[in-house]
Amino acid sequence: MTHHDRKERFEVIYVANYADILAYIRRRTDSHEDAADALAETFTTAWRRLDDVPEGRDARLWLFGVARRVLANGRRADSRRGELVERLGQQLAVWAEHAEAGGGLAGVQEAFARLSPDDREILALAGWEGLGSDEIATVLGCSRANTRLRLHRARKRLAKHLDTAGVDMARIGLRAVAMTKGAM
Repeated sequence: MTHHDRKERFEVIYVANYADILAYIRRRTDSHEDAADALAETFTTAWRRLDDVPEGRDARLWLFGVARRVLANGRRADSRRGELVERLGQQLAVWAEHAEAGGGLAGVQEAFARLSPDDREILALAGWEGLGSDEIATVLGCSRANTRLRLHRARKRLAKHLDTAGVDMARIGLRAVAMTKGAM
């Protein structure tokens, strides 16, 4: 099928089904913006998978199925975001308690800022992104041994800067230090 034929087929499907798919999505979303996003994603999927779209009236049913999955994926993403916000809120509350007692956020931020960009990146990958040294090695494109050495040295330099800033590492903990990446 030529590009022109694909475009023409998509336009026929789009025009014939737009109103029904939009109504279906609108009844299942809370806002016009959410509906517009779901509609766009539904028809983007139809364009990408145009060869899978059935002919005639069956195209409408296929699009309903795609829209249903798009909406379900959106609900799951919203749920995950809500859980993440709740988890981060709990972590930040614990961190704030520790930060006040052991040198404060300013001291941690100051110590982190004094590190080289490479040290900040490797510590952020380990602490904030939660990657292990094997995963960091893949991200950075270097050997695992080199990554472990770089991570060890970056942690030592951070500990030295935290000590200089008067931050009590025993009270704050490494998890709280790792969280400062998101606070900056």
